[in-house]
Amino acid sequence: MAPSGYRLTALLLTWLSLTELIVSTQALSYPSNRHRPLILPLSLTPHDSSASSSSSPSHERDHHRRRLHNSELSRSASARMRLYDDLLSNGYYTTRLSIGTPPQEFALIVDTGSTVTYVPCSNCQQCGKHQDPRFQPHLSSTYQPVKCNAHCYCDTAGKQCTYQRRYAEMSSSTGVLGNDLVSFGNESELTPQRAVFGCETVETGDLFSQRADGIMGLGRGYLSLVNQLVEKHVIDDSFSLCYGGMGVGGGAMILGSIASPTGMVFSHSDPQRSPYYNIKLKEIHVAGKPLKLRSSVFDGRHGTVLDSGTTYAYLPAKAFLAFRDAIINNVRSLKKIQGPDPNYHDVCFGGAGWDIAKLSEVFPKVDMVFGNKQKLSLSPENYLFKHTKVPGAYCLGVFENKNDETTLLGGIIVRNTLVTYDREKNKLGFWKTNCSELWKQLEDTGCPTPAPLVPQNHNTTPAVSPSLAPSGLPPNSFPGKKIEFRVGVIMFNMSFSIKNSSWKPNFTEFEELIAHELGMNTAQVHLLNFTSSGNQFLAEWAIFPADSADYISNTTAVNIITRLRDHHVQLPERFGSYQLVEWKIEPQKERTWWQRNYLAVAAVASVALFLTLTSIALWFVWKNNRQQSGSYKPVGVTIPEQELQPL
Repeated sequence: MAPSGYRLTALLLTWLSLTELIVSTQALSYPSNRHRPLILPLSLTPHDSSASSSSSPSHERDHHRRRLHNSELSRSASARMRLYDDLLSNGYYTTRLSIGTPPQEFALIVDTGSTVTYVPCSNCQQCGKHQDPRFQPHLSSTYQPVKCNAHCYCDTAGKQCTYQRRYAEMSSSTGVLGNDLVSFGNESELTPQRAVFGCETVETGDLFSQRADGIMGLGRGYLSLVNQLVEKHVIDDSFSLCYGGMGVGGGAMILGSIASPTGMVFSHSDPQRSPYYNIKLKEIHVAGKPLKLRSSVFDGRHGTVLDSGTTYAYLPAKAFLAFRDAIINNVRSLKKIQGPDPNYHDVCFGGAGWDIAKLSEVFPKVDMVFGNKQKLSLSPENYLFKHTKVPGAYCLGVFENKNDETTLLGGIIVRNTLVTYDREKNKLGFWKTNCSELWKQLEDTGCPTPAPLVPQNHNTTPAVSPSLAPSGLPPNSFPGKKIEFRVGVIMFNMSFSIKNSSWKPNFTEFEELIAHELGMNTAQVHLLNFTSSGNQFLAEWAIFPADSADYISNTTAVNIITRLRDHHVQLPERFGSYQLVEWKIEPQKERTWWQRNYLAVAAVASVALFLTLTSIALWFVWKNNRQQSGSYKPVGVTIPEQELQPL
């Protein structure tokens, strides 16, 4: 299976019942029999050798350019928000949400299987160290506690409503309910809105150790942020998510409706079938051939559920075995190898190569056929993840859902796919596109426009948000703006403090660590200078293009700087916290005539040298033959007598 950091996801197979004791000032209630699988693989794991993703699968190029109908916004306002991180490297995608007046910003996991939005509270008795400071209610002039009433469980003082959420792997979040202004960022047209949210006082398990601050609940339920905004009539009853591709990460989220793009395929979603976003999956085709399964296999228990918080896909036993065997039978040219974690029996293949764009030439296309006969075509990146230890190797990101008949489709299935959750019309739409490029279209036009898939190489990095440069950073080469030249080198200074004064960082290890976190090859990262003063260190770095490239793409350059600036680079705890002090991007240097034509010059020189040596050799042969013919003496010619050598 996947790396051990994500094995907790496998606990979803137990599908333990969850307790949701959530209410607001209004009479909010929930069905008592709601269930929630473990779909939050929250512990961070390392990127693989080529990019992020504890892995991350490849994708098939989609050359179809599609247009949205009229490309008009919905009748209501919408919140357009960026997605950060990467599903397989971090275990989740996050977005930035602000709460309070003045706004306090948080990184929240986007989760369509959760109904509550919650952040750590300043008085939290048991909360981990997360990406941002805890929420401080006393600093917000608009904060209001949700007062205790007959429709909620109250705190020990009997003054404030509480909530409690437990997950199948026994992690939990407990706290009080508050009401405050929620802001969606400067790039959204939706103005701040009041919403009920959870203020954590205790968190356990993975929720305690994760880097993200909390959860953004997008599921069905009264306290879902989507439900609250719909009830206020500020957005239509719809939202969309678009996850970036293999090794790229990032993406976009839209709260509110958008016009359906031409070519989008739909599946009916029955809110009465289960409390989750489900689809009517009838068949799975591998390389054009349907798996020999009854359609009822995909309709067990909760049916087929799509969940943004789940990392991988999980099929009932019969469906998994049929899918696995079909994939193996279609890649006989590849060698089966052991997975990255010897404790699990992953299905992995070696020798597929580095070029992600060519994986579709090796691995088969997979089609998911819905009840209305429409098909969602999956490229290899939608069912594979990169092997973290063997270059050019990939593993199945589809696993057996043991002891449970539910089909659970995680985020891997919808990478580089715009997914529209049309709750008003009870349907889910799917449109293959380049999700990392889609955000640029949102910036430029205010609504999604065609963003065709493009090949991604193994040097790409997780897409993050270009926002205003923090104070202290030079204003030039501002990442939020388009770079108008080819990037030749990226240089930056990073300051950090080491907790243990007796420990000194290993330069080689440090280079490998930075390369690993930025999704680069180690050869691209160079430590230029390293100074220290007590426990304070300053490292000067340079990032160069890969050996196979002449320059660094503008998108990658922006992503590197913003990833560092927004503290998305994970340093080991022994390094303490870091700060991006200074950075600059230098254009690709113009090469001289000799540099541009050195191959041709070398070829001509080689040919000239070969011809010269051949000519010299022929001349020596000719001269030797002539000397031998000149030494011939006719019979009868007097020959000088030679002295015999002694025996």
